[in-house]
Amino acid sequence: MTVSGARAGTMEKRTDLGYRLTALAKVVELGPGRVDPVLLAEAGRLLLRAGDRLRLSGDHTVVALAGGTGSGKSSLFNRISGLELSPTGVRRPTTARTHACVWGLDGAGPLLDWLQIQWRHRFARASALDRGESQLHGLILLDLPDHDSIRALTDHEADRLIQLADLVVWVLDPQKYADAATHTRYVRELAGHEAVTVFALNQADRLAPEELAECVVDLSDLLKSEGVSQPRIVPTSATTGRGVNSLKSVLAESVAGRRAAVQRLEADLDRMMDKLTKVMPVPEAMSVPPTVDAARQEGLTDALCDAVGVPAVGEAMENIYGARSLAWVGWPYARWASHLRPDPAHSLRLGNFRDEIRAVTATSISAQPAEVENAVQALADGLTPGMPDAWRDGVRDAARTNLRHLPQVISDEVAEIAPRLDRVPLWWRLLKIWQYFLVLLFVSGLAWAGSILFYGVLNPRRPAPELLSDVSALPWVALMIASVLGLGLLSAIASRNFVVLGATRERESLEREMRRRISAVAQSQVIHPLEQSLHHYNNFHTALTAAHR
Repeated sequence: MTVSGARAGTMEKRTDLGYRLTALAKVVELGPGRVDPVLLAEAGRLLLRAGDRLRLSGDHTVVALAGGTGSGKSSLFNRISGLELSPTGVRRPTTARTHACVWGLDGAGPLLDWLQIQWRHRFARASALDRGESQLHGLILLDLPDHDSIRALTDHEADRLIQLADLVVWVLDPQKYADAATHTRYVRELAGHEAVTVFALNQADRLAPEELAECVVDLSDLLKSEGVSQPRIVPTSATTGRGVNSLKSVLAESVAGRRAAVQRLEADLDRMMDKLTKVMPVPEAMSVPPTVDAARQEGLTDALCDAVGVPAVGEAMENIYGARSLAWVGWPYARWASHLRPDPAHSLRLGNFRDEIRAVTATSISAQPAEVENAVQALADGLTPGMPDAWRDGVRDAARTNLRHLPQVISDEVAEIAPRLDRVPLWWRLLKIWQYFLVLLFVSGLAWAGSILFYGVLNPRRPAPELLSDVSALPWVALMIASVLGLGLLSAIASRNFVVLGATRERESLEREMRRRISAVAQSQVIHPLEQSLHHYNNFHTALTAAHR
């Protein structure tokens, strides 16, 4: 691969890594309250570390030599650098501070500052190109303090730099390569980091060839059992120089590729995502829509209307409308006759039906809290099957955000449009005037007929006007009386039909307005916060899926 091709590949990887890190940042943003805060804090630290490393020199590869006391780590560091830079010996710990050897100083300063390497422990291979080591140009080799140090300070520094290094070379010795401290604290934690992890089995000169081969096989099996699927093991000897060139070749390959930093961050990100998806599995498909569909919204509105008694209020209003109309548009004769008949309801002591209807609508309209709660709960439950428990609880809590005040808000909205029971339509008044006009005509017709009978049949001595005594006019007067009665009856029947239609129309109008208002309350008090929670859930899992790739 050409240099330009390698750099293009690196940029492609950086772009992919940047996309995944952006997705992880979204996970961290939306995770509080849903994800273990310890995991979120760890993810936040990874984001900070990744951001810092990607801003610094991409032309340098940080390689850390890590190992326990007596592994020959510092001797191997000196052998690779070709200089006596790091002190060696048997004193514990031999390396108290991290030493750095840099091949190519240009641009390395900020990176060394970020690594917190002290100035007096920085060394440069200015003559590296003259010694035939140009393949290591861009290498920053760190000799870490012993990770099993009895000094807390150096132990902490080793842990910190193992997390920051682009590539870690674990220096193991034949006697302690299975040391529990190394494997438990570090190797198991770096499973999946094969691309940025190398194991140097040092002090190979102390073993016979067959013993060395057996140790390599045993170490390989041990590492595979701990999750390192393809361990890279390089036998070395800092004393004789055996295998050092092989190790240099591995380092040179990483340096030339300029990908170790990205690979390390990708491995860290993969491990972070494994931890997150154990507690928050990535769904195969997004089964929860980000909005509440129209059918569920209608269902919630229906349930809330039932909770506040919208059908009952509409029915009561319709009955009131019909009962009150009797006093205005009914046939006057029938109304007067009804006062002469005993009311069966009174004998049963059921009270006045119209008064009962009035009492129903005169009382304050209120929603039943239990029914409102059940309606909201049913909506949330219908949207959360298969959702992780933490997010299911979050969606339910979002739906119940305003539940405490919701019944009162619904009651107030409905009460504002409750019908006026004393309202009299204009056409009722006009019809009543018309009915009484017909009554007046009827009474006038009876008086006229009586006058004709009195003057025209009985022939009293006092003379009367011809109009009041002409017997031939009597049939016409009777026809007029009958016509007035028929017209009144027809008017009463027609008015009752119009009353029924008007009552139905008033009921529908009232229920429609009440439903509209309840739907608006449901939208603002329940649907909106619920959809916000669903939106967060979808964004979270979209980001989780993107970061997991």
